[in-house]
Amino acid sequence: MNQTFLIAIAAVILAPLAGGILSGIDRRLTARFQSRTGPPVMQPIYDILKLWAKEPMIAHKLQPLCVYIYLASAAVSVGLFFGQSDLLLIFFVQAVGAVFLVIGAMIVPSPYSQIGANRELLQILTYEPLIILVLSGIHMQTGSFEISKIYAMDKPLLLSLPLLFIVLGYALTIKLRKSPFDISASHHAHQELVRGVYTEYSGRMLALIEIAHLYEVVLILGLCSLFWSTGVIGMAVLLSITYFIEIIVDNVYARMNFRWMIKSVWSIGIILSVVNLVWLYIQNSGGKI
Repeated sequence: MNQTFLIAIAAVILAPLAGGILSGIDRRLTARFQSRTGPPVMQPIYDILKLWAKEPMIAHKLQPLCVYIYLASAAVSVGLFFGQSDLLLIFFVQAVGAVFLVIGAMIVPSPYSQIGANRELLQILTYEPLIILVLSGIHMQTGSFEISKIYAMDKPLLLSLPLLFIVLGYALTIKLRKSPFDISASHHAHQELVRGVYTEYSGRMLALIEIAHLYEVVLILGLCSLFWSTGVIGMAVLLSITYFIEIIVDNVYARMNFRWMIKSVWSIGIILSVVNLVWLYIQNSGGKI
């Protein structure tokens, strides 16, 4: 128990660094795809440090509270995951932070910020049901939401939940704010002159938001790791391939509107989820419906 607690604390401390390195690799590979040299791998960390040195412009007195809750939610979610807690608890904790990010952008009398908040809320409503379906499939296969019991499985979940892993990939694309689903806070300069839901955040407040996003990157990749828990090498290969595919998708697709996002993600995601869940039910019931 003490060892698990120490691992969770270490994860909370090291997750932003790991997420920053992943983001830096992402930027470097993206630059290579576009025939550019690209920034240093540690550039996301440097950006956060530069933001931290700047004084924030507080557009509303409740904005800092929303940022702190968003950051705390992301950090606690990562701590709970590496502490091998309950998946449903982790899901609801991270959802609270996502909602407060929207609230912080919506309370500001700025049309750009409010439009970004509306788009962010649509993204949440799009990916949250998919994550619930993925967690339901994991429970059907393992009989538990406890991460410790999932990692104790002697057979990779990917073999029995391949379609749900694809569905989780849709959620991963939205959470990473990658094309074609980066409708609320694009990180590409050619997409927006302002950053939507992030428009009215600056200085240290924006640095804290960026740190929270790095926590989210680690958390969603942690969820992907559940699908290959029988070996470290297999898990590393799966996560590397998954993240690389996300980078490719980000570079080959243009951003779409929210209507296309909801229609495509819900239709494809729900169909794949239902097919995988029905197949899993038939398999577990010995072929009897």
